[in-house]
Amino acid sequence: MSLLRELYQEVILDHNKNPRNFRIMEDATKHVEGYNPLCGDHYTIYVKMEGDVISDVSFQGAGCAISKSSASVMTSLLKGKSRKEAEQMFNDFHNLVKGELNAEENLETLGKLAAFAGVSEFPARVKCASLAWHTLHAALHDDAQRVTTE
Repeated sequence: MSLLRELYQEVILDHNKNPRNFRIMEDATKHVEGYNPLCGDHYTIYVKMEGDVISDVSFQGAGCAISKSSASVMTSLLKGKSRKEAEQMFNDFHNLVKGELNAEENLETLGKLAAFAGVSEFPARVKCASLAWHTLHAALHDDAQRVTTE
């Protein structure tokens, strides 16, 4: 079994079964709804900022295994990151699921995000994987209260 396949099994299946930071955050400084009308994924991302640092991030909602595990991994990786670091992770993840970033060559930088490399082979799943990330991006930039993948 390849390293990326093992990572997929370990990370995506685990985060789908046991999502981290799956809760409403009452004291969030920003929350944005994300919706994927193609498959019905619907999440709200909650962010608590302290200056330029993400002190807490959580999500609540429902969707497929890819979208839920993506949101869970995202929230577990972004706590304590600056807005700039979060933006870099957003760009890396977006390039990864679109097949524009080689996971094996960037395994050290990507860490658990590399598990989503296989998503690029299924274009319909790219929107599932990136929904939480686009929603967080909107929250960090004070954009809309609601984003869709369409």
